[in-house]
Amino acid sequence: MTAFRLSRSRAPALAVLALSLSLAASARADYLWLQRDGAQARVFAGEVPKPLAQLPALRDARPVAPEGQSPALETAANHFAFTPAGQGDLRFTATRADADGVLTYFQAKFGRAETKAVNDLELVPTVAGGNTFQLMFKGRPVAASQVNVDTSEGWRRVLTPAKDGSVSFVPAFPGLYVLEVSARVDNGAVTIDGKKYADVRHTATLSFEVAR
Repeated sequence: MTAFRLSRSRAPALAVLALSLSLAASARADYLWLQRDGAQARVFAGEVPKPLAQLPALRDARPVAPEGQSPALETAANHFAFTPAGQGDLRFTATRADADGVLTYFQAKFGRAETKAVNDLELVPTVAGGNTFQLMFKGRPVAASQVNVDTSEGWRRVLTPAKDGSVSFVPAFPGLYVLEVSARVDNGAVTIDGKKYADVRHTATLSFEVAR
């Protein structure tokens, strides 16, 4: 799991949202990611090189659609599927409440056309279709200590942010790319159905296809 910090100019107003390093910086965790399959969008869990054969127990799993649009969600053994109702980048969210008291908010996005974040934690391109990305938390820029990159071709990298908190890389070959970042919220306890979760985490992915 990685950490991220608030941009210096915004830190005073958002001190309560600061996230801290809780595990080794190079550790990778399971995540959700979106990918296209013809007219459908599919959501898988695990990691791109080794997706889970069975979806984990998730709460509130849903596509994030513009107001007035609510795509029907289909659930298969190892993925969710839905048909996007409109144009633009796709988003999906879900929550996992583990028995050990860990609550994880999963936030997935497919596409890099939109530069404005919608999910609480989201990587957005600094320009539409670009290869430089900024991490946003609840609408404010933050800096990750690292961003992991997985691909359908098995290529993996760890990106180190620049001084302004952005990360950049140039896709080297066709295929599916998934950028992932995770962090834990300090003092962010949440109670669900009477159970308190003191360990609250956010995991976000940005996926996109590079055409052949």
